[in-house]
Amino acid sequence: MKKLIVFCIVFTVSIFSLHSQNKTIKGRVIAEDFETLPEVSIMIKDTVEVGSTDLDGFFQLDIPVSEEKILFRFIGLEPTTIELVETCDNIEVVMMYSYTYDFITLKRVDRKRKKRYKKLPEIHKQAFEKGLFKTECPCYEREFESFYLSDQER
Repeated sequence: MKKLIVFCIVFTVSIFSLHSQNKTIKGRVIAEDFETLPEVSIMIKDTVEVGSTDLDGFFQLDIPVSEEKILFRFIGLEPTTIELVETCDNIEVVMMYSYTYDFITLKRVDRKRKKRYKKLPEIHKQAFEKGLFKTECPCYEREFESFYLSDQER
């Protein structure tokens, strides 16, 4: 009888410890013109697809606790990589459209893209005011990804 009780306790504890190695993240993805984005691919480690958004741009994922970055991909939009913050479990992302820039240098393209990138926090705030997002400012970190590499970075 004691062996059965010990076995049940060990089994129960092991199940709870396995469950605690994942975290649930939910949120919404929109474009920079406030359009909702259906079926956005959500990936970790740049190759493992862990989910996608529904028709209204909402998603809910279970990812490993050790995972720090999430990649969002959609046709016609620039891939968006965000770095998670431990206290954040509601992620609301604004993705930028991918434009074709003809007859200009990559350095100039990056200046134009960075100008649009700097407007994303304001777009996030406006989306909150319109009722699209639940938080006024994003609770994750996101860096500008340049197309242009200077000679020092190569």
